[in-house]
Amino acid sequence: MDRQTPFSLSLHSGYQEDDTEQQNRGKVQQQLVDFVLEFHLDGVFVYRDQIRENVLLKRYFCDIDIAHLISYNEELADTLKSEPAEIIPLFEGALKICTQRIVYPSQRDMLKKLPEHQLLLHSTASQISIRDLNATNVSHLVRIPGIIIGASTLSSKATTLHIQCRNCQHSETLPITSGFAGVTLPRTCGRAKGPESGESEKCPLDPYFVVHEKCQFIDQQVLKLQEAPDAVPVGELPRHILISADRYLTNRVVPGSRCTITGVFSIYAAKGSKQSKSGAAVAIRNPYLRAVGIHADVDHSSKGSTIFTEEEEQEFLEMSRRPDLYDVFANCIAPSIYGNQDIKKAIACLLLGGSKKILPDGMKLRGDINVLLLGDPGTAKSQLLKFVEKVSPIAIYTSGKGSSAAGLTASVQRDTNTREFYLEGGAMVLADGGVVCIDEFDKMRDEDRVAIHEAMEQQTISIAKAGITTILNARTSVLAAANPIFGRYDDLKSPGENIDFQTTILSRFDMIFIVRDEHERGRDERIAKHVMGIHMGGRGVEQEVQAEISVEKMKRYISYCKQKCAPRLSPEAAEKLSSHFVFIRHQLHISESASQTRSSIPITVRQLESLIRITESLAKMSLSPIATEEHVDEAIRLFLASTMDAVSQGGEGGNPRELQEEVNKVEDELRRRLPIGWSTSLATLRREFVEGRGFSEGALSRALIVLQRRESVQIRHGGAQVYRSGV
Repeated sequence: MDRQTPFSLSLHSGYQEDDTEQQNRGKVQQQLVDFVLEFHLDGVFVYRDQIRENVLLKRYFCDIDIAHLISYNEELADTLKSEPAEIIPLFEGALKICTQRIVYPSQRDMLKKLPEHQLLLHSTASQISIRDLNATNVSHLVRIPGIIIGASTLSSKATTLHIQCRNCQHSETLPITSGFAGVTLPRTCGRAKGPESGESEKCPLDPYFVVHEKCQFIDQQVLKLQEAPDAVPVGELPRHILISADRYLTNRVVPGSRCTITGVFSIYAAKGSKQSKSGAAVAIRNPYLRAVGIHADVDHSSKGSTIFTEEEEQEFLEMSRRPDLYDVFANCIAPSIYGNQDIKKAIACLLLGGSKKILPDGMKLRGDINVLLLGDPGTAKSQLLKFVEKVSPIAIYTSGKGSSAAGLTASVQRDTNTREFYLEGGAMVLADGGVVCIDEFDKMRDEDRVAIHEAMEQQTISIAKAGITTILNARTSVLAAANPIFGRYDDLKSPGENIDFQTTILSRFDMIFIVRDEHERGRDERIAKHVMGIHMGGRGVEQEVQAEISVEKMKRYISYCKQKCAPRLSPEAAEKLSSHFVFIRHQLHISESASQTRSSIPITVRQLESLIRITESLAKMSLSPIATEEHVDEAIRLFLASTMDAVSQGGEGGNPRELQEEVNKVEDELRRRLPIGWSTSLATLRREFVEGRGFSEGALSRALIVLQRRESVQIRHGGAQVYRSGV
């Protein structure tokens, strides 16, 4: 219609409003063009250079820091944050104009030929958690940190629909907004509104169909962002939100990666919601985030805090030169727990890890250290695990009984909209680059425990479910805590009878600690004093050096070491390790042939690799590029104090199985020989059983100890008299 011919006053004013709005939009777009062209830091035109570089690579996007926009024009930045739906299309148009001016200044008609540009935003401003999103944030720009738990395959979304009338071939193009919002086709043919409206024949209702060949499409991907496990309040389920990413933002992240997403908080009407049944649900909309920037945390092992200030680096370098760093570091691990020095040192090694190696043929050797704590109840195993969860840059704590194989590795879910299957990572995948703490390891079902075999050695998780065959990364250390079969460690039984694990899983642990709750008066007094001190004033016996290094500093130092240092063995250290491994195998062979049984805890080549990893982690702690013989000596000492000590526990001398059978026979005979309430002398029993029936002396004394523990017999008169007191 001709603008100069007003039909009525109201219509005229409407046009005037449109006109002023158009002018405002043009003004804002001009400001944005000026910003891109004029903004410079230290004489460098940041965005000019970025656009030129990207367009020459046929990538039509520009990544803009909101802080730069604030410093250039605060009002404009504020409008962008509060009305992103209005400003972002203008900004993308401004980018197109800038491209034409920067890259093709002489070709005026190039503007129409250029493809649509995409605006990416990033910022260091305050973040808002998924939990705090509410109605006031709708249609605003928000920054949300989290962890990606699911990513759909790429789908094509139409940006403009080309529709055609079945009846009269009249065609139109409809623009579509990005995000999850749908589009409805017009009910009536648009030709009827034209100048030939005098025609008698009208097109029927719903005449349009979509001509797919003439539509324009962009890539779209739906991500599922969940709160980071450490940000979830206790007792709450982690919340998640759907994210719609398109064009250059697709395929940026994979499940398990931690990232911060900048986007427009939007809403969409869910398909299939029971709108007809309950009238109240019509206006309810589901929230989602239309991403305009995905900033993945660069390094897995450091939760986004990869940038260290110069002061911090200086402080860490000074710290690494301390001669007593190893002991101080070990003491700072769970300082409120008394003793357990070797376990704390092993955990320090586990937190740092060895060096990961990729061989020329593409084979990978893991650098992560796995530790198993096996022991009596009340030895603070779970507390150590909880502390490691706090101090490790990335950690997930899980209990064996509540963890299924799918929960630890990955599960296959079905997308509600597309009905396609997709993978959701479990605990091992989400803790990629960190530590998984598994408590109550012995209470796990065997089929669930088998699921983590591959993750512990090959550091991958292979999935073949529901037509999905894939491999996920699970580069994690495992710290597991378990109880022996009988709840407590039984000295009279061999390690194999106490430990209810298959050798396949035991060989994957670099260090196995048997934590004993031994009765010894002096130690008990010290522990009691320590516990009382903590409960009364928060200071224990050993806590005169109240954790010299704070948890936060430890976390940063671990990240720094992992990022900056990957030690290698010196030739002397390598020689020493290999000869020591041969010596250990030889010793084990001698003891196995003497007792004619295989050791329940195997010593294989994996254990040699364990020694190498422990040596490297000790060198990494002091930021030393070469692992020396000193590091090897400490690694061997730790290994002997853990795994080798566990191998040699129990079953001393003789064949344990035959001896056990003999002990059982002696027990039965003793019960027959001594009715309840009777007593006899030890010498008489020895004469009858050892000389008369040919049982061994050791079997008799062991049987008496067992019966005494079960309170079936009592030893009286200084060990001379045996009295049968109970069943």
